[in-house]
Amino acid sequence: MSDTAGTSATQAVARAKLRDYAQLMRLDRPIGIWLLLWPTLWALWFAARGLPPLSLLAIFVVGTVLMRSAGCVINDYADRAFDPHVARTKQRPIAAGRVSPREGLVLFALLIVLALLVALPLNAQALWLSLPAALLAASYPFAKRFHSLPQAHLGLAFSWGIPMAYAATRGTVPWGEAGLLMAANVCWVIAYDTLYAMADRADDLKIGVKSSAILFGRFDRLIVGLLQLAAVLLLAAVGWRAGCAWPYDVGLLVAAMLCVQQQWRVRAREPAACFAAFLANNRFGAAVFLGVALGLLPQG
Repeated sequence: MSDTAGTSATQAVARAKLRDYAQLMRLDRPIGIWLLLWPTLWALWFAARGLPPLSLLAIFVVGTVLMRSAGCVINDYADRAFDPHVARTKQRPIAAGRVSPREGLVLFALLIVLALLVALPLNAQALWLSLPAALLAASYPFAKRFHSLPQAHLGLAFSWGIPMAYAATRGTVPWGEAGLLMAANVCWVIAYDTLYAMADRADDLKIGVKSSAILFGRFDRLIVGLLQLAAVLLLAAVGWRAGCAWPYDVGLLVAAMLCVQQQWRVRAREPAACFAAFLANNRFGAAVFLGVALGLLPQG
């Protein structure tokens, strides 16, 4: 009986630890996976001028989940001294002491290795581009210590799947088109991550963490709106280069309307409303993707 009880206790501890690891990777909050995945899917469809090879699609979807998970782990490791002082983050596994910093580093390394293994079937150029992706994921959490626009660093990290997708699909990167798509995504990322930072602005000011919400100050909504406009216009330019049909225009129109809705939602800058506006960007990414997928279908 005691052996059975001991086994059950061990299993319960193991299950609790696995839940902590899953929470550390934010698998219970997949919004970040979607925000990283949407621009990668845009790029795959643009690069293939339609449905990409299913093998490539599978590699990029799995790689996105692994890289976003790794980014969350290293972020919580980097912020382990700050998170206990922020209401929204104080119960995260490392901040709450349920996962040790050493465990976090080991998990981060494992996720990066798995992501690189998943990428091995890709061609040489795509593989070389995966190395900066790992570096950007590892360095982003420390950017907020050194400059006031860490959201730009995140934008680059969340855009690196774009040239990788072109390289994997075409064997080369047409930087004119891929660069426009990256620029659109960087603008979009800075915009939605500023909304995220607006929700934490009071806590960030107390603990001395830098963010675009603090940098932009009372012009935050205006700058977010201009960035959203730039993202939509740059996406329109990419669609024009790719010869997308009218469904793409409809997708961009829906995305633009969602941006207007976000601006209205955050008009009073209430933290809960700002966070809700951040979450709503999943619909922006989905609208653009549906526009790309339908706009590149054979016409006639």
